Amino acid sequence: MARRKPAIVHGVMLVDKPAGLTSHDVVGLLRRRLGERRIGHAGTLDPDATGLLVIGVGRATRLLRFATASTKRYRTDIVLGVETNTLDAGGEVTDTHVMDSVTLDKVVAAAKLLTGEIEQIPPMVSAIKVDGKRLHELARAGVEIDRAPRPVTISRFDVEATDDPLVYAATVECSAGTYIRSLGADLGHALGGGAHKTNLRREASGVFNVGEASGPDTAILLPVEEMLRGMQRVVVDSEAAVPVGHGVAIDRTLGVGDGPWAILDETGVLLAVHELEQGQIKVGVVLN
Repeated sequence: MARRKPAIVHGVMLVDKPAGLTSHDVVGLLRRRLGERRIGHAGTLDPDATGLLVIGVGRATRLLRFATASTKRYRTDIVLGVETNTLDAGGEVTDTHVMDSVTLDKVVAAAKLLTGEIEQIPPMVSAIKVDGKRLHELARAGVEIDRAPRPVTISRFDVEATDDPLVYAATVECSAGTYIRSLGADLGHALGGGAHKTNLRREASGVFNVGEASGPDTAILLPVEEMLRGMQRVVVDSEAAVPVGHGVAIDRTLGVGDGPWAILDETGVLLAVHELEQGQIKVGVVLN
């Protein structure tokens, strides 16, 4: 069996995904553009959604889990009165409700009830695997199964009126793993009817903002260290850099706070990422 060729291109790319492409499509485009197979992204966007995809190339793919776990910010429109089987505008209408009497004050109050630590039932169109099959694969086959609710955190759920009395523009800041389509549907239910989301756009992922991003054809390759932007950094001298580069954890006194910590040498090269586990620093990723 032939061994995989080692990656030769390394870095971070901030891509503004256009509508009509899957996140996997974007990865495929970048693989062809860069001539590099080892590429991944931090957090899937639906094909009809737009906005920020944080891309890892080469060694940076090993750091994607830190970006994936970060908070996200979205803008979306929530359409009251119509429910769909996919909870978005691309699905088939399953129910309608008369919601003409709903006011902005009522929507704001309902959104407040959905702010904080809540539980969501993953939609059938999600990519979660159950017994080896993804939910969206079961949904396409006409199968619906029970799903256990999952805890998420909604730190911000602001809504504002639009020119259409049944459409409300929303800004959502949330933990990783939050389903905005479910949040829109839950808002409709909280108002005594139903709703679906449309025009979803991811504006931020952790410390990265869509204003820094470009299309798949023009996004630039940033240094690997950019993946850990905002993470506390520990610089080690040339003597300590050797064992760190071979997977030895730094002393606990060097890591202030709860981590994780990006460990760099004196020239600014990222050597590893260390994390805290049961009060002790452990090696998370070694890059050197």
